[in-house]
Amino acid sequence: MAEKVLNIFGEEMDACCFDPLTGWKRDGYCNTDDFDHGSHVVCCEVTDAFLAFSKERGNDLSTPRPEFNFPGLKEGDRWCLCAMRWQEAFEAGVAPRVFLESCHQKALEFVNLEDLEQHAMHRLN
Repeated sequence: MAEKVLNIFGEEMDACCFDPLTGWKRDGYCNTDDFDHGSHVVCCEVTDAFLAFSKERGNDLSTPRPEFNFPGLKEGDRWCLCAMRWQEAFEAGVAPRVFLESCHQKALEFVNLEDLEQHAMHRLN
C-alpha cells in the first residue's frame, strides 16, 4: 500500500490542479522526489506580477514549452511552484496566494508556515 503524502499540516495532501496539469510528476499534486531539485511543493495561484518577477529571475513560466509538457501559465492558474522561488517572491513582495492543504510538507523546509498562512487562499477550520 502506498504511503500517504502529507501536507504542511501533517494531513493527507489535497490536489493542486489538473488543468493545467501541474506537479513535478504531472499528477495534479505537489508531490516531490529525490530528482526534484527545485522542490515543486507550494501550490499557488499565479499572478501577472509574479509571472513577470519569475521571468526577470530567468524562469519564464508564461511561455508554453510542449517538449517539457508545460502549457505556459497565465494569471489565475494554479501551479506547484518551487519553494525557494515562492520564498524569493515573498521577500520581493510579489508572492502568489497559496492553497495550504495542497502544499507538500517539504515546503516547510524552505518557507515559514506563518508566511504561507499570510498568503492563504483558504484555511482549514
